[in-house]
Amino acid sequence: MTDSKVRLEEVRVLIVDDDKDILESFEAAFQSEGALTQTAMDGNEAVRICHEDPPDIVILDMMLPRRSGFLVLEKIKGHEDAPIVIMVTANEGKRHQAYAESLGVDRYLVKPVPLAQLLDTAVTLIEAEEAGQDA
Repeated sequence: MTDSKVRLEEVRVLIVDDDKDILESFEAAFQSEGALTQTAMDGNEAVRICHEDPPDIVILDMMLPRRSGFLVLEKIKGHEDAPIVIMVTANEGKRHQAYAESLGVDRYLVKPVPLAQLLDTAVTLIEAEEAGQDA
């Protein structure tokens, strides 16, 4: 019966992407694992949600309207209770990845990301945080 156990039960996930199809597929995948999801389609909305109702984990696109993923990352990382952030982007540039890492991103994944890989990454990071260690 352990096979049917959802791995992200009660974990609050904010999914930020301006592509509605990606937003919906990511949301369905996280909900299937028991996560409580919220979505945002621009950077300003993401920052607002993070301040008003902080999630446990943020799935963050880099190229967003109104405020880039980097600027969102800058606003939501760097304090003790900051959420885990997985940046998902079509940009394969190593400079961008290095910059995201300097801002505190927890993982940097290049699109297209298989949903199973994204979920496994989120589970690994949540489990590591609960255990009090870096993944």
